[in-house]
Amino acid sequence: MFNQLTALGYGLVIFAVVIGIGTIILVNFSSTTSGCSGLTACGSDGFFNTTALSCYNLTASCGDSTEASTVNTVYLTGQLGSSGLAGWTPAIIAVAVGVLFLGAFMIGGAKGRY
Repeated sequence: MFNQLTALGYGLVIFAVVIGIGTIILVNFSSTTSGCSGLTACGSDGFFNTTALSCYNLTASCGDSTEASTVNTVYLTGQLGSSGLAGWTPAIIAVAVGVLFLGAFMIGGAKGRY
């Protein structure tokens, strides 16, 4: 059973790495394609804040980017984060460990019958 737990652990680590790398790539892509300096509220000094995922100028927030690529990548970043795929991680762990334990009990019970 511990061999299966090791495989499960490796799978979860790879799952977390994929989520992390995907988030980094999407945030950098949305920053590159933001078009914040083109927003009239931002002026020419607009920049994309990668923490807030919104456009800012030197004084305050000046709204969200209207570029389709930025809107889509911000949405995908949210779907990878805690409101999306990463939010399912505890449920995946619980179900996988539960299935391993149920399988161990069922195999142990079947050995006594034959």
